[in-house]
Amino acid sequence: MIRRFLFALVVVFALRSVFASGGEFQDDLKARRARAMEQMGPQSMLVLWSAPAKVYSRDVDYKYRQDSNLYYLTGLDQEETVLVLLPGARERKEMLFIKPRDPVREHWVGHFLTREEATAQSGIAAIYLTTEFESFITSLLSRTPYGSFREQNEFDAFFRALDSGQGRLFLILSPRPSLSEPLDPVHQFANRIKERFFGFSIQDATNLLRDLRQIKTAYEQKNLEQSVEISNDAHLAGMRTARPGVWEYEVEAALEYVYRSRGALGWGYPSIVASGPNATVLHYQQGTRRMEAGDLLLVDAAANYQYLTGDITRTYPVSGTFSPPQKDIYRIVLAAQEQGIKAAKAGSKLADIQKRTVEVIKDGLFKLGLVTDKSGDQYRTWSTHGACHWIGMDVHDTGDSSRPLAPGMAFVIEPGIYIREGVLDNLPKTSENLSFIEKVRPVYEKYKNIGVRIEDSFLLTESGLKQLSAKVPRGIEEIENYMKSQSSQHAGR
Repeated sequence: MIRRFLFALVVVFALRSVFASGGEFQDDLKARRARAMEQMGPQSMLVLWSAPAKVYSRDVDYKYRQDSNLYYLTGLDQEETVLVLLPGARERKEMLFIKPRDPVREHWVGHFLTREEATAQSGIAAIYLTTEFESFITSLLSRTPYGSFREQNEFDAFFRALDSGQGRLFLILSPRPSLSEPLDPVHQFANRIKERFFGFSIQDATNLLRDLRQIKTAYEQKNLEQSVEISNDAHLAGMRTARPGVWEYEVEAALEYVYRSRGALGWGYPSIVASGPNATVLHYQQGTRRMEAGDLLLVDAAANYQYLTGDITRTYPVSGTFSPPQKDIYRIVLAAQEQGIKAAKAGSKLADIQKRTVEVIKDGLFKLGLVTDKSGDQYRTWSTHGACHWIGMDVHDTGDSSRPLAPGMAFVIEPGIYIREGVLDNLPKTSENLSFIEKVRPVYEKYKNIGVRIEDSFLLTESGLKQLSAKVPRGIEEIENYMKSQSSQHAGR
């Protein structure tokens, strides 16, 4: 009972914090919508739908998570919500459609937003019900004013665009289904209105919102830093928990306790807590192995705070000390990340960072004897993923990888090496591969089942690169000192 009471207090204070900054958040949302409408132009209309609920099993749903684009523009996490933007409207350029109040459903699933609450949270004044959405769209594309604006010429600019055949309707149309796949609801909607109305073209809004979201606002940057700070403390809690005899799920529980106790919504992606050979599995999630002396533990985890998430990975010895083979692999990965950090500056591209990390990994693997040729792609046998991706509302956030780095962009640098059990046996039996296998097998046996990834979250600011996750130990000596200090504390209890 006491724990529940304390948890409730934490939630109350977290909510107070959110509402205390509500004005700032509303201002930022309004500015985001204004930038989107500026890009669209006065002849356009944007329609965005909330994410659907997802069934977990039978009559149980997964915990609801809003569509990132809708949340980016509205700040609402309620399902059955539709946003309409009409840049050319005289006054009502922003409209929200929310589900009607329903006492019976609310008894089962909780409170539905009132019109006033939807306005308070989003900053959008014009609130309608989803039961009106079809009538609204039909009226608008039929060039008929809707509701109380029949005599105020509210939507004349859009009507003129329709009359001249220059209207544009923006929808999120990516990813596109193949010819054999069923159409999703947005594509079905696009087909229905094309069959019934004319005077407009349908535009994909994916890249428009991608480009807006790629540059984080000052408000987003502040909250992203807070999100990563929570994740930093969670990783430290995980390091304090890890030791021989502890189960992977115990470390995961330590991480996620910090998320919720610090006001985060939960994890930004399912936590990866992978010990021993499990560390060579990129997205290992079972968390069911008991750690043994001599194991490395790879932890890839981050919080979702205010719909923003970083991405952090640390690999460390549960006994407190790296073995010589573990150090060999770790040094290569750390050196690769350091070179990637040096390449991460305004005007560079993610590909430039990737190139620098690959050069180090190739050289390091060659010196160990795990590859026999630095000129090709042999290194991919052991280093199987890219070193960079964007972060933000999604852990692999939307963004244009060909776009030069600029202030406001947030990304990770995450090189890794994984000496996976059986990988040599599964290579195609070509003469080239057979020669490669023969030469590297003795070295492979030495490093087998070692997996190392080091990942940090970065924000590029006007003053330079900011490493948001620097608080979590990263160097070999730094990690060993931290782990040994925790081990001595456990021994003293």
